Amino acid sequence: MSRTPTIGLEVHVGLKTDRKMFCSCPNDPGAAPNVNTCAICLGHPGTLPVPNRRAIEHVIRVGLALGGTIPAETKFDRKNYFYPDLPKGYQISQYDQPLVSGGELQGVRITRVHLEEDVARSLHGADTFAAGESTLIDFNRASLPLMELVTEPDFRSAEQVGEFARELQLILRYLGASDADMEKGQMRIEANVSLDMGTKTELKNINSFRAVQDAVAYEIVRQGEALDRGEVISQETRGWDEVRRVTVSQRSKENAHDYRYFPEPDIPAFTTAPFDPDGLRAGLPELPAAKRSRLQHEYHLSEAQANLIAGDEALAGYFESAVSELLGEDAGAPVASLYNYLTSDLKGLAVEMKREVTELVQPAHLAHIVALASTGELTSRQAKDLLRRVAETGDDPDEVMAAEGFGSVDDGALELTVKSVIDANPQAVSDYQKGKTNSAQFLFGVAMRELRGQADPAKLRAAIEAELVGRG
Repeated sequence: MSRTPTIGLEVHVGLKTDRKMFCSCPNDPGAAPNVNTCAICLGHPGTLPVPNRRAIEHVIRVGLALGGTIPAETKFDRKNYFYPDLPKGYQISQYDQPLVSGGELQGVRITRVHLEEDVARSLHGADTFAAGESTLIDFNRASLPLMELVTEPDFRSAEQVGEFARELQLILRYLGASDADMEKGQMRIEANVSLDMGTKTELKNINSFRAVQDAVAYEIVRQGEALDRGEVISQETRGWDEVRRVTVSQRSKENAHDYRYFPEPDIPAFTTAPFDPDGLRAGLPELPAAKRSRLQHEYHLSEAQANLIAGDEALAGYFESAVSELLGEDAGAPVASLYNYLTSDLKGLAVEMKREVTELVQPAHLAHIVALASTGELTSRQAKDLLRRVAETGDDPDEVMAAEGFGSVDDGALELTVKSVIDANPQAVSDYQKGKTNSAQFLFGVAMRELRGQADPAKLRAAIEAELVGRG
């Protein structure tokens, strides 16, 4: 029986700030366990939380980028539940007056974006201090600023979920709100899945985009088969078992009222005007979708090429800087050539040298090498070799060329080499005259080696053909 999947997401994002959400402890969850803690983030009685302004600004900017509404007034609430990694016995979050309401991304409606504090980290199976298995708690992560984005149940497939999550990650990086690295726990996705608007299950603790897609796809099939057998779907939380490739039941799911939300008494409701939403809106960068569109129209890149460049903000900035320098060279070099050198040759060098593409060669230096290749002052082989030397040394391309003898072979030297090679290979000449045209390619290879790869390939082939025809 065909059934319609209904999927909504809850996305938790660790925000990029210097300090925790409500205290002055460093935002550094990777430090030695429990060194970044204080009486406030450990929930000691009598302590008062003070909200992190930068975290609030991050959430407002995300909301504005997604077309959401920023309310005139907002507040924090207490979300009450008991768990070992929650030192206060409650979490400071937002309930009915979030920082952002509404918005949209890739046709999916955003319900809300709110701000809360993260919980501590439980290390299961550690037995450092106890015989057998035990659970240790690292409170470095406790009270880190955490953004939660909730969507409407507008997804209809696992692939759509993956595309949305990747685009959201890219937006967060463009905004500087978060690195959103899923492997480091900076972005955590929970998916609520149901069929035909029936009982939903929540998929939690998923740490990669591929795992999110696979878990949602599996859950759609699992629920469909269960309903076909006449079973009732339980409202529960399930996890993804990467080894077995299945979702597994973890616990029954609470409803919102189970958390007994009430306004946080230690943080009064506050207005958003002091955070200057209009100023934050004016300061938003060009977002990925707009950048992809502009790259296609302004530089005539294909959709796939624009996606690759816009998929990394640093790479996009590098590319546009190099294009600007290339156009300044006034050499008529096509942007397509620069794109190819950047994404093929320079990227290959970066992988080989284990460095970032944008750190290897200055944009102006890449543009100059591409321009030299386009005007014929460098052969393609020379351009690649020069690019490597510049990447290795960091020197100006012109200085490297002067020091190492880069440059095209003049016509006189090329002609003498062609005659010498043909004189030394009479059998190849005979074969050519008998119609075996592949021998011309053999002579080309010999001549190119003699010229140390510095000849223009088109000129060299033409010279060889002319000399062979002349001897016929």
